[in-house]
Amino acid sequence: MRDRRAPDAWFRDRAAWTLIATRYLPWLAALNLLWEGAQLPLYTLWRDASTAYIAFAVVHCTFGDLLIGTSALLLVLLAARAGPLERWPWRAIVAGTTALGAGYTIASEWMNTSLRQSWEYSSAMPVIELQGVVIGLSPLAQWLVVPPLALYLARRPAAR
Repeated sequence: MRDRRAPDAWFRDRAAWTLIATRYLPWLAALNLLWEGAQLPLYTLWRDASTAYIAFAVVHCTFGDLLIGTSALLLVLLAARAGPLERWPWRAIVAGTTALGAGYTIASEWMNTSLRQSWEYSSAMPVIELQGVVIGLSPLAQWLVVPPLALYLARRPAAR
């Protein structure tokens, strides 16, 4: 019978926490900050808001991205019952983290652009329609590109 306390679980592995805190999170933050800045012209905020509010929005969204990306990774690690870092099923972790982030983004974009109308896409935003829900292609692409890239970069050996 397996020990229910999971002595070899990822959350008891110092190397796993080190990778998450010192490699994944910084890459996730930097890549999301760049993406958020680059996609600003795809929202009406770019032409309608003050510079200070735009800066606030970029910082706010980047912190939100960190929460989403971190939560997605931790949920996937728990669901996968991942062990120590050296035994992580990387493909499943990347796929799950990406899927959760993209799923959250689809729901959030729909809620904020359609239901709450908290923000609007500019005419420059490419969109796709999923079951009658219009979603910006840039925020969706962000979650299909950034988490896998952050995990890849975090996993690479550190430069010496």
